[in-house]
Amino acid sequence: MSKILEAPLSLKADVWTHFGFKAKEGNQGIDKTNAICKHCQASIRYTGNTTNLRSHLQRHHADKLASPQPKKTRDPTQTTLDNTTSKLPSNSVRAQKITESVVHYICKGLCPYSVVENTGFRFMINTLDPRYVIPTRSYMTDKAVPRIYDKVKDDVKSALSSAPRVALTCDGWTSRATEAFVTITCHYVDEEWELMSHLPKAALEEWDLVSKDPAIVTDNAANMSVAAELAGMLHFRCFAHTLNLASQCALKLPAVACLLGRVRRISTFFKRSTTASHVLRQKQKLLELPEHKLITDVVTRWNSAHDMLERFLEQQPAVSAALLSNELRKTEKEVCTLCESDITSAEEIVDAMKPMKIATLVMSKESSPTLSVVTPLHAQLIQDFQESRADSEIVKEIKAAICQDLSKRYMDQQKETMYVCSALDPRFKALPFLPDDEREEIYLRITAEARRIQELFQISPFHNFKFIIEEAKVIPGEEDNHVEDKDDIPASPPPKKKKDLCCLADLLGSTYSAGPAVRHRTTQAQAEEEMSRYKEAPPLSLAEGSPLSWWKEHQNEYPLMSRLAKVYLCIPGTSVSSERVFSMAGDIVTAQRSVLSSKHVDQLLFLNKNLKS
Repeated sequence: MSKILEAPLSLKADVWTHFGFKAKEGNQGIDKTNAICKHCQASIRYTGNTTNLRSHLQRHHADKLASPQPKKTRDPTQTTLDNTTSKLPSNSVRAQKITESVVHYICKGLCPYSVVENTGFRFMINTLDPRYVIPTRSYMTDKAVPRIYDKVKDDVKSALSSAPRVALTCDGWTSRATEAFVTITCHYVDEEWELMSHLPKAALEEWDLVSKDPAIVTDNAANMSVAAELAGMLHFRCFAHTLNLASQCALKLPAVACLLGRVRRISTFFKRSTTASHVLRQKQKLLELPEHKLITDVVTRWNSAHDMLERFLEQQPAVSAALLSNELRKTEKEVCTLCESDITSAEEIVDAMKPMKIATLVMSKESSPTLSVVTPLHAQLIQDFQESRADSEIVKEIKAAICQDLSKRYMDQQKETMYVCSALDPRFKALPFLPDDEREEIYLRITAEARRIQELFQISPFHNFKFIIEEAKVIPGEEDNHVEDKDDIPASPPPKKKKDLCCLADLLGSTYSAGPAVRHRTTQAQAEEEMSRYKEAPPLSLAEGSPLSWWKEHQNEYPLMSRLAKVYLCIPGTSVSSERVFSMAGDIVTAQRSVLSSKHVDQLLFLNKNLKS
């Protein structure tokens, strides 16, 4: 009879005191296919659970099952991890690397510091390396995170020092504990023509940003406007917020608001009723419609109302069929579908608001759109919302409300800077939305700034760019025409192909075609010559790539203007991308309220944005 081997120590159930296993042929390990009873040598099929084994004992060895059995003991000669390892010193290289990775995990995930006390987290770390001693929460807050924060802060300050200009996006938010926070994100174009974003959580002086003539982008809140004015900074309002305000004017029209209310009532009914939701899915299958849920709008996001109407129109046959079904007939008095005229009005509203939806999508992309896209979009939207004879009354009211609100925006002194940004964007350099005389003035300003930029660059690179702008506002006279040798500028690799900007092409494609730009002849020095060649070159297609990629490819051809482009194309047109960071911070402010100060929040948000994986 073959020898019965003891069950491995990993099998903890009490039945294993009565069972063992046979060895595989050639003594090549344990054969776990069948368990062998130690009392009768019966072979019982083993599939990973002990049900079969316990049933065998109850039927054939009940007396053995009732009597206590000695516990299995570990072989004293067996080597374990505890016998061969010791704890890592906290100052060892291995321990410091693991601690840094834990800090990285906390900051990138915006986790509360108390995660280091979490049982599951400690089990995971102990499994990965039993020798590592997990630091306490106070060690993470007082030493580990601040140490990495100081290191990353120095790296960011070093990168910012070489930036020709910086732009800031700013937003205020309040925690659930009613603590007010203001978060600032800094943007600039680096040497590789990448738009970089950092999160400096302190005054401009601490980060040496005052000399960069920073521009700031905020929402339309009055306190933000006053703060920017008191700071003396060039201030732009977030275009995404501007689009939302203009769209809300249309959505508040009595006819539109009434229709939205009825659609909202229907979508809410199907969202809250499990029976209605089930019937709707049945009707969708029967009518071969997409099995999409109805959408309920959010007051603070106008495009959610547009999405709600679009989804309702898509599912309107299924909604009507569901509301007329026997299961839901009893609620017919509470919720009724729309009549034919309401459906027509909904279709007209969706079609009329489509340009605003496309513009909102453009401004809400992951990669922050620069200020250069704002004036073309603004001008195009005003043109699109001009009334026509074929418009219905409700469409005329929508167009008038949006056009009136948009027309009063960007009428201040900042608009000239916005025009310069658009002219330096190879997609919009023709500036067709401006009269000829204003367009020529913008070209002259760019030419003057491009000439002045070479002289200042040789003295102290961009440390007083505000001086360039002020000087360039005067019509240029006799200027220093020294030009840097093109051979001194290193060649750049071809830019990576960017994802097609379909939304932007849909909205502006007919206006900004791939034809030649408006010609402008000059006979002055290098800056005028570069401007002339720049305007004659075909514009960048809206679906072809980003303006920074174009300038990276052509910086040898336009050495002066490419430097100027870095200064203007770093200014975002919206603060939406920065607000995504702020919206993630609510939980960490609420979690572990007793230890999470504003300083801790500053460090977490800064490292969340700037730590590299």
